[in-house]
Amino acid sequence: MFAISISVSQYPVGLSEAYGILFGHLGGYEPRGYEEALKDRIVWEMNMPRALGGIMIGAILAIGGAVMQSALRNPLADPYTTGISSGAMFGVALYVVMGVTILPFASPGASQMANAFAFALIPAAIMLFLSAFRNTSSTMMILIGIGVMYIFSASVSLMKFTADPRALEEVYVWGVGSIGKVGWGDVAPLAAALMAISAAMAYLSKSINVLSSGDKLSSSLGVRPVRLRMICLAFVSVSVAAAVCFSGTIGFVGLVAPHVSRILVGSDARRLIPCSAAVGALLLLAADCIARNAGTTGLPVGVVTALIGGPLFLYFLIRQKKGVW
Repeated sequence: MFAISISVSQYPVGLSEAYGILFGHLGGYEPRGYEEALKDRIVWEMNMPRALGGIMIGAILAIGGAVMQSALRNPLADPYTTGISSGAMFGVALYVVMGVTILPFASPGASQMANAFAFALIPAAIMLFLSAFRNTSSTMMILIGIGVMYIFSASVSLMKFTADPRALEEVYVWGVGSIGKVGWGDVAPLAAALMAISAAMAYLSKSINVLSSGDKLSSSLGVRPVRLRMICLAFVSVSVAAAVCFSGTIGFVGLVAPHVSRILVGSDARRLIPCSAAVGALLLLAADCIARNAGTTGLPVGVVTALIGGPLFLYFLIRQKKGVW
């Protein structure tokens, strides 16, 4: 999908042309004329970072979904249903509509991303706080996340009523998700977020396997379930918050990719987490390729992931065996 995606755009660029431009850049390629310069910009400045960003964002969302489903023992757990994405959406709307930001002297792009990152961590902080002091069950943590999600969603809807048309359009596009704005400068922080969550979850995969068997058995085997859930949630929240800063709220990737991976490799976290990362990257890249050529101006990728992910999720739920959970 990566090989195909670097040539997909509204402007016709052949696959051989795209790879000629790609390898030409490695050898000091300089475009000649308007048409070559346009194709060079499409392939090198737009499609390449967009494809790399799609791989990393899809992998982060899918890893987050796989870890949360295993740690919370709930097939509906993912970064969206636990409120992380809606928190980021609220932060963006707060800046775009009302001009409120936690970085008042930064550039508009940095201020918006800072708001998205900070407010994405609020639902996780609430769940972690309640888990630390009330010994909250995994089901209660999911319900807390859903409650916070509805509060943020209602707040965003309220702000939309007072927004001017331009701000309303920006909030809407960010809310449905897009990776079209990912540039070369965004690749490094996304790579750092992906490496952090991948390394942490690989190290904790054996403990996550134990945790998925239940709190009582986990405690008898030396795993502290509440503490491990808090660690997993903290890593997932920070990584997903970093990802949604660049893409907006993309649903269903973190929900569907782990279910597909369970059919392929089973529920062992040592295989499930890397397989979910690959499936999530594949799903987001494929959806983005479809979104780029849909209609005359393209579609936000979040619309396509919902159209693909919804029926897939229903299908996997119908054929899934109870023994998986």
